Amino acid sequence: MIAIDPAFLATSHPLGDLALSHVRLQGDARFPWILLIPRVAGARELEDLAQGERDVLMEEILRTGAAVRATGEALGRPVSKLNVGQLGNVTPQLHIHVVGRRTDDPAWPGPVWGVAGAEPYTPEALAQAVRAASAALGL
Repeated sequence: MIAIDPAFLATSHPLGDLALSHVRLQGDARFPWILLIPRVAGARELEDLAQGERDVLMEEILRTGAAVRATGEALGRPVSKLNVGQLGNVTPQLHIHVVGRRTDDPAWPGPVWGVAGAEPYTPEALAQAVRAASAALGL
């Protein structure tokens, strides 16, 4: 297992591991939001993955989109648009964001990054989100 950047540990909740990626629920209840962190030592960019790993990652992104949608449904906020991003400007460890968006979310239509005031999940909502995401991902 590779080390997960402490920034992820402080701002997200573990869901488990897929074939390539460690999976975490972002700790902002305003958005159904899951992170994929490929377990490849030293990876910072998609180009750092081998071709087969990139293929696996694409399948994991698609599965995660379904999990984000399931999370939104479970929380009573169905997702109308999926955003997928790989930035790494602040946290350089390779990671992929899969974010469920709605026209009434606090960042719409802009990006979710930099929108102040992350809202922590209540214990009940966190349990619902984790159950829905984990079930959709088969974790």
